[in-house]
Amino acid sequence: MVTKMLVRLLMVLVGVVTLDQVTKSMVTSRLTLGQSLEVIPDFLHLTLVRNSGMAFGLLSGSDVPYKTVLVTFLSLGALAAVVYYALLSTRSETLTRFGLAFILGGAVGNIIDRIRLGYVVDFVDVFYHDTHWPAFNVADSCICVGVGLLILDSFRRREDSRSAQADVARSAVREGS
Repeated sequence: MVTKMLVRLLMVLVGVVTLDQVTKSMVTSRLTLGQSLEVIPDFLHLTLVRNSGMAFGLLSGSDVPYKTVLVTFLSLGALAAVVYYALLSTRSETLTRFGLAFILGGAVGNIIDRIRLGYVVDFVDVFYHDTHWPAFNVADSCICVGVGLLILDSFRRREDSRSAQADVARSAVREGS
């Protein structure tokens, strides 16, 4: 039986992949490689770039043999690890599950590019003066949102654990009185 939670998680995953692929298609149909469109002066441009490397352009400038295959397999390995972690999560870990759905959606969106094109389409160009953040896309943003949800959930669980420990200590004090 498919639960409501599973349907919601699949909707997040499919929504992320769809939004990622639609935005990449829109940008590649309107901009040429390296072309930039100013959105917020001196802060945000849409600039079409090809990322043949990993996250944040890691390895993109290197000439490693079979780099596309290597990076694709590393991405698939990371995807498998996230799926494994998702399968281990419990029903009560709602934030964790949604975080993992965002991460999986982003990973799938970028893997589609790697398999189809041999590189990932990036286009969000954030900078301040001469300081540029590596270009990214919707999939990358969703991966960051997912990681943020995992971090939030870990803080929440830590606080729940502390609260439970305090309750046990208070009970022990009352019983000893």
